[in-house]
Amino acid sequence: MSQHELQDALNSWTEACRSKDVARIMSHYVEGVVAYDAVGPLRFQGRPAYQAHWQACMEMCSGEGRFEPHEPTFSADGDLGVTHYLLHCGGTNDKGELETCWMRVTQCLRRQGGRWLIFHEHFSAPCDMASGKTLFDLQP
Repeated sequence: MSQHELQDALNSWTEACRSKDVARIMSHYVEGVVAYDAVGPLRFQGRPAYQAHWQACMEMCSGEGRFEPHEPTFSADGDLGVTHYLLHCGGTNDKGELETCWMRVTQCLRRQGGRWLIFHEHFSAPCDMASGKTLFDLQP
């Protein structure tokens, strides 16, 4: 049952992200969330800091966007759950062209008040160690 509930939580979070509704996105996080995003500082701590980051991201990608988890995996034990997946995401540039890449995502969730909420999230993009360049063109 818990894995199904985790899938439902991911679906709800994904729809909030697709709709670019930052308040709804943030309703999926605990107050003290710790997040490591691929963009920005090394760590976001707490909902206000992460909400400001999400808001800035949504404003940067103001046009059509893409937000598609690929082959999510779920694991749950009691009130703790983990999901990880590749995320095909991106937004429309100033020329109206959709620019996308694949990101790696891990989310750790805790069941609180009957809901699965994210208490830790990690987005990353692979990089080439020799050049230091991010490898945005990799495909699953």
